[in-house]
Amino acid sequence: MKKDRILIVLIILLLLALLGSYYWGNQQKTEKEQLMSENAVLTEAIGGLGNIKKELETEVDRLMAEYEALAAENESLEGSLVKAKADIAKKAAEIRNAKASSTAEVNSLRAEIQNLMAIKAELENNIQAMQVENDSLRARTGVLEQDLSLAKEDIAALNELNNAIQQEVRKLTLANFKASAFDVVVGQKNDKVTARSRRARKITVNFELMNVPNEYQGVRPLYLSITDTNGVPVNATNPYTTKVTVNGQPMDLIAVDAKEVDLIDNQRLSLSYDVDEKLQAGFYRATVYTDIGLLGAVSFKLR
Repeated sequence: MKKDRILIVLIILLLLALLGSYYWGNQQKTEKEQLMSENAVLTEAIGGLGNIKKELETEVDRLMAEYEALAAENESLEGSLVKAKADIAKKAAEIRNAKASSTAEVNSLRAEIQNLMAIKAELENNIQAMQVENDSLRARTGVLEQDLSLAKEDIAALNELNNAIQQEVRKLTLANFKASAFDVVVGQKNDKVTARSRRARKITVNFELMNVPNEYQGVRPLYLSITDTNGVPVNATNPYTTKVTVNGQPMDLIAVDAKEVDLIDNQRLSLSYDVDEKLQAGFYRATVYTDIGLLGAVSFKLR
């Protein structure tokens, strides 16, 4: 019984050994096949690597040739580079010098341009001012021409009126006792002379008595009458009302000024009128009387 058990155990062990041997052989076979497969792959890979190696060797040879060519070219380029650097440095210096010179020239030109622009602006302003002045002068010339035309008309009218007055005066004055050299001065507030009616503040009539006969010399009254073209006396705050003899006939007289004067052979006299109310523009007549007659008259115009 014990032997049988041993035998069974031995058989089992043998079977197990066979199975193990089979398994091991099978495993070895599998590993061998795997190794062979891997070896084939490696062989193929090695063949590919060999091809790659040849290609790399060819590429390396090509690159070496290129490197040698580039090295030779580099030596040539280094020489050219040194020359180029020297040329560039020289050109840079020339450019800097030219730039400095150009900058100075540009600054000078800018200064000249600014000066010319200032001169241009001044000339334009002067031209504009002259144009304005010329326009003003043209306007003033037009006014002056108009005033001159009016003045000529006024002078003609005054001359005509004075001629008429003198003709009348010659009839009414004494043959050897009359006034001459009449002068009418119209003053304003600041004593300046004016011809404008609205500015007139004082009217002074100057005249001469020359070669006065002895019988008319001595103290006599003198009267100043101022009338418009219609013979209406101007307004006066304190007019002088009296009677005088004209051409042998008594006449009522309204005077704006009167004074006693000691008449001599030759003298220049004056009578004046302080304007109380503003006068109207137009022609006026100033007449000088004494107690025994009319001495003379003159006309004047206020604008």
